[in-house]
Amino acid sequence: MSPRSKWQRLPTEAINPATRAIDTLALTDVIDVMVRDNHEVLGAVRREKAKIAKGAGIIARALRKDGRLVMVGAGTSGRLAVLEAAEMPPTFGTSGTLVQAILAGGRSAVYRAKEGAEDDAAAGARAIARLEPTANDVVVGISASGVTPFVRGAMARAKSAGARVVGVTCNRRSPLRPLADIMIVLQVGPEVVAGSSRLKAGTATKIVLNMLTTAAMISIGKTYGNLMVDVRATNGKLRDRARRIVSAVTGLNAAAAGALLDRAGWNAKAAIVMQATGLSRVQALTRLRASGGSVRKALSGRR
Repeated sequence: MSPRSKWQRLPTEAINPATRAIDTLALTDVIDVMVRDNHEVLGAVRREKAKIAKGAGIIARALRKDGRLVMVGAGTSGRLAVLEAAEMPPTFGTSGTLVQAILAGGRSAVYRAKEGAEDDAAAGARAIARLEPTANDVVVGISASGVTPFVRGAMARAKSAGARVVGVTCNRRSPLRPLADIMIVLQVGPEVVAGSSRLKAGTATKIVLNMLTTAAMISIGKTYGNLMVDVRATNGKLRDRARRIVSAVTGLNAAAAGALLDRAGWNAKAAIVMQATGLSRVQALTRLRASGGSVRKALSGRR
């Protein structure tokens, strides 16, 4: 008798009865099947919106205390963490250490899969330990299957250091649950290709990571309304965006907005406060610091 698979009952390994003969379909029908299948994604995210909001709140409170956000995963989950962390500095003007990602197998695993790396719980613990986590930090452990040892090791080490821990999984029976303060469970159902969690599971996870980081950044004043006022104007496209943002808020034309940004050192927040208050760049930056970086609070005089 062959040994029973310990992964067989995982929801991410389930066989989708609707796609058993997908290899016999025309490509247009394959795409139709995948479009219909992806309808499950938003429903799965919607069902967890209260927990996602709580997770974003935990992250925002940590960042206000100069804590860090560290996202940990293996395979697709880890690559999604890397992508999310990489987008934070240009989008929200964060430092390179404020939001970080740990991928099982290291940086090279972004480009070439290192499937065995996910099985090493001790490596996950060591990876977190190297960051010297504190009670001000938040670690988001991401595991579609909910059983990844590398992620388990990282979450356990973070918890032992007093850090807050958020879990993201597609397995409601995940053994990672006891390690998390909040567990976000995305029940997307079996994949079009059995076991390929880069599909619905990956899409749902990407949406959740977007929500966790974006909502937290909005909460700590990284936007003014829906404008990306902490954008780093490091290239032509981003300088143009900064001009358009300043123009939209102040009513200045593009040329005047550009001149104001020059005086503000291409800091869109400072430029907006300077225009509204008549303050110098240094004074505007001082007011922004006193307001926790919030343009809205700086303009209202609130602390």
